[in-house]
Amino acid sequence: MYTRGIAGTAALLGLVALTACGSDEPAPEAGAPTTAAPTGAPDARVQLAGLAAAAQDRKITALYTWSAPGRSDRTVVLTSAADGSWRVDVPLGALGGTADVSIAQNAAGLFQCALPSAERPVQPTCVRVAEPDGALDRGIDPRVQHPFTDWREVLTDRTAPLSVSTAQPLPGASGACFSVETTTASVNAPLDAGIYCYAPDGTFTGAKVSFGTLLLAGQPSAAPAAITLPGPVVAQEPLGMAAPPSPTPTPSPTPSA
Repeated sequence: MYTRGIAGTAALLGLVALTACGSDEPAPEAGAPTTAAPTGAPDARVQLAGLAAAAQDRKITALYTWSAPGRSDRTVVLTSAADGSWRVDVPLGALGGTADVSIAQNAAGLFQCALPSAERPVQPTCVRVAEPDGALDRGIDPRVQHPFTDWREVLTDRTAPLSVSTAQPLPGASGACFSVETTTASVNAPLDAGIYCYAPDGTFTGAKVSFGTLLLAGQPSAAPAAITLPGPVVAQEPLGMAAPPSPTPTPSPTPSA
């Protein structure tokens, strides 16, 4: 009996010692909040907003290939000047795809300029169509300039009605690509749904949207201090997007009896 009592006491002391060794850390209070370390990649919406913000700070001159179904490829020229002015030259961007135009903005206003081409050898002229922060009417808007200008502001706006997810790289575009959808049914959507691609430094490298596909062609070059309008500002109507009406054929004279 005595021996069994000693053994039982020893076992009890060992259990107490083991319990004490496991209680070095105080138990968390009931209901105390716990903080988990963030994991995974940043949200696609946050990534795209950061790249679009970097694009707004990029001052470059760059060429982009514009492809559209049923049309030959064209070269769009972007000039984003150091003073914040910009200019986008759009080949065959007006009059139903028969006239070259340039959309430009500086401190004096927003302009649409008619450019000469081999098919339409006109004198270059510009028409002031809005204030510097204004917008083009739909009837004179080639739309190609938007990914370089005001659509970037929409992409940086966290409150804009957009759904953003990462996308497979657009063929020919470097960097990260994102699928952007609008979450409203309004006909006045803030931008075109589609794929938008940016290099890590914020260079816009491509997009696939309603009017076709834009792809950066070669390395951008340095930007000028300010843009230059391609021609004098004149008081006339800007070029429309619709094709001009076909000339009415002159009827042949009726032969006399």
